Amino acid sequence: MTATPNEGKPLVRDVEGVSFQRIPIRTHVVMDGEDIVEVVTRYARDVVRPGDTVFVSEKIVAIAQGRSYPVDSIVARPLAHTLSRYVTKTSHGIGLGMPETMEMALRECGTPRILGAAAVAAVTKLFGRKGDFYRIAGPRARGIDGPTHNTIPPYNTQVVLVPLRPREIAYELQTALGGRIEVAIVDINDFGGNVLGSTVSAAHEKQLVGILADNPLGQNHESTPLGIVRAA
Repeated sequence: MTATPNEGKPLVRDVEGVSFQRIPIRTHVVMDGEDIVEVVTRYARDVVRPGDTVFVSEKIVAIAQGRSYPVDSIVARPLAHTLSRYVTKTSHGIGLGMPETMEMALRECGTPRILGAAAVAAVTKLFGRKGDFYRIAGPRARGIDGPTHNTIPPYNTQVVLVPLRPREIAYELQTALGGRIEVAIVDINDFGGNVLGSTVSAAHEKQLVGILADNPLGQNHESTPLGIVRAA
């Protein structure tokens, strides 16, 4: 396979004086119920080399786990409508700024936690402090993806939750791919990212976020939900 970057994304990125290749891997559109280990192994096994790090979008892991819901199937309670009106809308995306995504946050995290996060955020915003809502609500709320027009159908009209057991899945993938590579389940977009679960150390996770900081997989119709990081 010839390494080909996504449009506008360079194949090589320098981080802390070291050059790394980021090789996107194209797949079919992953659907609910698919075996994510089989899917990733099928597309990556002929590309990966010993010493590589395979990075997988958290979104396809969650979708395969059945954690993606059509917006029109989500009945938002009145509380979700009320709370969503107070979420600051930014260029980062919808977040919990629509009733349906807020409803899923209430289901995922529990009403007491979301109400507590909202109460604290309401107070600290008065003093110019931001981010307390998601800090208290936690990663399951922060990682909820709302529908966006530039996502591959049918997920452009769906709410996707964070995947379950990302670290365990990373180790399953490592074993399936031969064990001489590393694996990370990542949440990367055009505004930054983080590692949800991996087979590497915390320091390596931090480095990996830097390597992928410009979102080499893209956020539109690239259909490349996984890739490989390789020392250039």
